[in-house]
Amino acid sequence: MASIQTVKFSLFFLLCFWNCKFLPLSQGKQEYPYIKKASSFSSVPSTSDASLNKAYDYIIVGGGGAGCPLAATLSQNFSVLLLERGGVPFTNPNVTFLENFHITLADLSSTSASQYFVSTDGVFNARGRVLGGGTSINAGFYTRASPRFISKVGWDAKLVNESYPWVEKQIVHRPKFSPFQRAVRDSLIDTGVSPFNGFTYDHIYGTKVGGTIFDRFGRRHTSAELLASGNPDKLTVLVHATVQKIVFDTTGKRPKAVGVIFTDENGKQHEAMLGNDKQSEVILSSGAIGSPQMLLLSGIGPKDDLENLNISVILNNRFVGKGMIDNPMNALYVPSHRPVHQSLIQTVGITKKGIYIEASSGFSQSNSSIHCHHGIMSAEIGQLSTIPPKQRSIEAIQAYAKNKRDIPVEAFKGGFVLSKVGSAWSVGELKLINTNVNDNPSITFNYFSHPRDLKRCVDGIRMALKVIQSEHFTNYTMCKKKTAEKLLNLSVKANVNFIPKNANDTTSLEQFCKDTIITIWHYHGGCHVGKVVSPDYKVLDVDRLRVVDGSTFTESPGTNPQATVMMMGRYMGVKILRDRLGKLAGI
Repeated sequence: MASIQTVKFSLFFLLCFWNCKFLPLSQGKQEYPYIKKASSFSSVPSTSDASLNKAYDYIIVGGGGAGCPLAATLSQNFSVLLLERGGVPFTNPNVTFLENFHITLADLSSTSASQYFVSTDGVFNARGRVLGGGTSINAGFYTRASPRFISKVGWDAKLVNESYPWVEKQIVHRPKFSPFQRAVRDSLIDTGVSPFNGFTYDHIYGTKVGGTIFDRFGRRHTSAELLASGNPDKLTVLVHATVQKIVFDTTGKRPKAVGVIFTDENGKQHEAMLGNDKQSEVILSSGAIGSPQMLLLSGIGPKDDLENLNISVILNNRFVGKGMIDNPMNALYVPSHRPVHQSLIQTVGITKKGIYIEASSGFSQSNSSIHCHHGIMSAEIGQLSTIPPKQRSIEAIQAYAKNKRDIPVEAFKGGFVLSKVGSAWSVGELKLINTNVNDNPSITFNYFSHPRDLKRCVDGIRMALKVIQSEHFTNYTMCKKKTAEKLLNLSVKANVNFIPKNANDTTSLEQFCKDTIITIWHYHGGCHVGKVVSPDYKVLDVDRLRVVDGSTFTESPGTNPQATVMMMGRYMGVKILRDRLGKLAGI
């Protein structure tokens, strides 16, 4: 039987904020000749590399889930410059291998592929800082949006159904189904989440097995690999290129984007410019955090907020940064008397109540996650949250770490059943703290501020408890069936966020939901259609500027948004080419 103390450690491991394994700095070979360091860019014409010193048809800010397929598609007909603030994922084993999934999210260094932030709600979170964006640091689950979502956003269903397979043929795989996930699947069906729909990418009510961007060898395939479909003669990708702001021409009736200013890995500043064609564009694909942040830093947003930070106002739009939503998730620990195979999300229960049940396993028992000091994101700090701040000394932390080294590896077994609230109603906002693009803005999600979300969370926890108490799980874990109170108690003691805990967490599911809230990184909003951008994602009242990413969503598509975000990049690339060239686009 796992002790409560053991679970304190284990649940924290699930959240993947651990870092103690030293790995080689490079692995593999760079196979994309058009990916270059930002310092290779020159603003001064050069006879040696004229291709780097021209105006571009499209400048894309952000090489993430949407940016990479968008750049690859547009480059079929036009010159494209893709600017990514992070490095490449190909040579980073912490990104590449499933077994190291938790380590990247634990790396708090300035060069990490994952940039850590804490929302004002007190919930740990992360945003991608690497080519491939969120697809380089996520849990890999791949599932399409529902037909209802496609209809709601007004996309052409035919083009959508052409764009998903374009992604899937290149980087998506059928998972190597693990015994833990099989127990989840069977328990969900017994609990009434039926029918079983088998393996499918489609969003269907019931229980299913979805796709994954991890292949059968546990190697991650990210949206960065979609760049292989680009035209090498027209595509330039610069990594370690941190865009500072968008440059505008304000001499006309409407501001017009003309380029961007970015810094390279050495801190040197560069200016990349668009061509004179009125259809050339700067396209923001920096995600739900990065895109509204970039608009604000460039002078598009609430006038008073911009003036308070001495940012020149290009356009007063009070909706930039508003409508921020994150799908709340809660995790229940599943103790096991046997070691379990490492698995990330492979099967999911999709209910008509808008509750999704998923699971992961095995990361808490790896040697890389136990006998070492893990820095400020770990339980060395978190476990001291019950100690008055003045007593949280270095000595106390060191003593805690020393005691943890004596815990047997065998104690760290089991996994987690996750309950996520889809299509959350609780809404927050994003605001700048300063004008440094490298700093996270202030982000508030206001979890459970809408009673409908809290009710669904309670329903989800009840369902997750039934799943864990199913004989399929007890047979697999070789643990006796536990009461709901004991299962809740195993999870509630862990310090998974900065939210104070309450004495009635195991008796009030409402309080349990509020106090153990975590994220599954499906945040969206900040650049909503009709408020910040038009239905074709052009920034309202601005010329030659567009936003193509999840910041435009009012809800997260499906059980995981990455499939739809990547599809969106391909979809919009094709649509832009067809709108601009018609049949001449040849696509």
